[in-house]
Amino acid sequence: MNKMLITIDSTSEIPIYQQLSEQIILGIAAGDFQNGELLPSVRQMADEIGVNAMTVSKSYGFLREKGYVVTDRRNGTIVQAQLPLNPPFVQELTERLRLLAAEASIHQLSLTELQQQLAAVYPSEEEEK
Repeated sequence: MNKMLITIDSTSEIPIYQQLSEQIILGIAAGDFQNGELLPSVRQMADEIGVNAMTVSKSYGFLREKGYVVTDRRNGTIVQAQLPLNPPFVQELTERLRLLAAEASIHQLSLTELQQQLAAVYPSEEEEK
């Protein structure tokens, strides 16, 4: 496994399990975690980042629910980096983008600037390798 640096901000208003989930998703998109790769056990991850094992378990549960990982009792938690495009995901994405676009508009960010921001953060094929 590539060593991805996961950092948790204990002073953030964002729950720790959500911070961890988001960082793992970002790591999958960046290629830090490969399809089929085994994530550390709940206990191991908790020790590595200094959080409660229940917090890691909640994060892994969220990732499993969204399809980013699968859990095999014998092998552990396995990354699923290649997910099919499905209508529920597209609907959720559209709703989240609608809110972000509204906030961008309120802050007077033009559509062109918003597109540039998206292009800057969207993982390229080169980064995934």
